[in-house]
Amino acid sequence: MSDHSEKRLITETGVAQRVVQVIEASIEGLGFRLVRVRVSSANGCTVQIMAERPDGTMSVDDCETVSRAISPLLDLDDPIGKPYYLELSSPGIDRPLVRAIDFERWAGYEAKIELAVPLDGRKRFRGIIGAPNPDGLTVPIDLPDVKEGLPSRIDLPLRDLGDAYLVLTDELVRESLRRGGPPSLDEDDEDLDEAEEIEAEAPAAPPAPLKKKISRPLKPKASARPKPEKVETEATLAAKAKNKAKPIRTKAVRVKEDGQLH
Repeated sequence: MSDHSEKRLITETGVAQRVVQVIEASIEGLGFRLVRVRVSSANGCTVQIMAERPDGTMSVDDCETVSRAISPLLDLDDPIGKPYYLELSSPGIDRPLVRAIDFERWAGYEAKIELAVPLDGRKRFRGIIGAPNPDGLTVPIDLPDVKEGLPSRIDLPLRDLGDAYLVLTDELVRESLRRGGPPSLDEDDEDLDEAEEIEAEAPAAPPAPLKKKISRPLKPKASARPKPEKVETEATLAAKAKNKAKPIRTKAVRVKEDGQLH
């Protein structure tokens, strides 16, 4: 694989770009790859960082490893300039496609692609992607239900890529399971993920000054009644994978007050 295929095609702007400049080298030094950085107004301000191993996997422990490594860098450079929530996550099954190698690995599966620059007056495309062309400059996409007289296959210029991600389908879930899929969570981690989802949906007041921490809910009491043995089938595995399609993540609260980071 060429270095070109490993280069990120999507470039962040503004505050997100400053975050990338601070953390990308450290993440790569740990053996991970940066997938995407997004800064949103969720819960006041949330910085979402997606990362993965070169094989596409990312566990909760991996998220915590990356979080511990980049936190001091964000403390020192302070690219955000205000209190924020830091969220480290895996890409998930319906992952963003940010490198040429991503398109190559998932050729044959459905994706949504948005170009930063219109192609023949159109910016949004949805269809089955192919591997990048040999020159590495374009990626083909087969479009369903096109009007008569219009091409059903278009080569999209990768240099103009604005956003792209896989569409969650049964075929994608089955293939993710065959390849090993995203790292499985044990029951405690599932409870943690569910509790964080509930916390994220509830309206939150701006955090008071406190020390940085990883938020963890209380562990539920174990049931005294033994659980019946489960028999896994392809259907149950597929359903379980769909439920876990959302990225695995860890969260931390980071607060700056009067010029001092607590």
